[in-house]
Amino acid sequence: MKTRHPEKVNKPINPIKKKPTWIRSKLLNSKEFFTTKSLINKNKLVTVCQEANCPNITECWSKKHATFMIMGDTCTRACGFCDVKTGKPEKLDPFEPYKISSAVNELKLNHVVITSVDRDDLPDGGSNHFFEVIQTTKKNNPNTSVEVLTPDFLRKGESYKRVLDANPDVFNHNIETVPSLYRQVRPGARYFGSLELLKNAKELNKNVFTKSGLMVGLGENKDEILQVMDDLISAKVDFLTIGQYLQPSSKHYPLNRYYHPDEFKELELKAKAKGFLLVSASPMTRSSYHADSDFKKLQKKRLESNASSLSKKIN
Repeated sequence: MKTRHPEKVNKPINPIKKKPTWIRSKLLNSKEFFTTKSLINKNKLVTVCQEANCPNITECWSKKHATFMIMGDTCTRACGFCDVKTGKPEKLDPFEPYKISSAVNELKLNHVVITSVDRDDLPDGGSNHFFEVIQTTKKNNPNTSVEVLTPDFLRKGESYKRVLDANPDVFNHNIETVPSLYRQVRPGARYFGSLELLKNAKELNKNVFTKSGLMVGLGENKDEILQVMDDLISAKVDFLTIGQYLQPSSKHYPLNRYYHPDEFKELELKAKAKGFLLVSASPMTRSSYHADSDFKKLQKKRLESNASSLSKKIN
């Protein structure tokens, strides 16, 4: 009979490092938080705030901000960093476009972010469903700007074009990490495939703001981060977000280290120097964090850039 070692049986695979003092969630308005939560539950909607265990959920919901996740709560991929469950997804809900549109109206959102799980099981990766959600939301909320955070539509040909046909105001696709870590962190994706998607989106619709996000703390080095910035600039990406990777559980990809806020400031300055229209970099930054105010900044930056270009031509 084998001797059991309790201390080994319960030992976590990847122990979670203690969070530093600068990583803290905020609750700004408890009444609004529960109002948002109640509306989401009433309409049986899925949010990435809940499914991905976002650290900013209390702050965002306190401001009546939520990122809606369409096409279910089950992903066909198993990325090492992500807390969304993996498995066989259910059929698409034909009423979801209306449900999202109604929630946006009830929350009186000026800007809404719509994302999704990966749906590799669908012939088009879910691009037509994105189209229907965007179109319905815009039709019923004409004053609301729409930002989408899409999957890569890998091996789905030009299905991504259907999303852009709906004229979203912001087209976001996260690069997530540096190329050397893709096989461990994002095995179902391809680095250059994501770059190509962002590049093609801008070429297809020059008026759409393109956006991408990068996590740090997975084991990358500074030179690799700078190379990703250069690659995204080459793909004509307008807006870059950089945030701290927070390991969801002991079963997820191990956190290498926490970056200090000063390091994020350094990365932000270097990214701005490379030519991004807008950069958001901080430990708590996530793709849709402060997305509404950032969209206004993007619009202002574009106007300033266009005015500057016109002035140079005249002179």
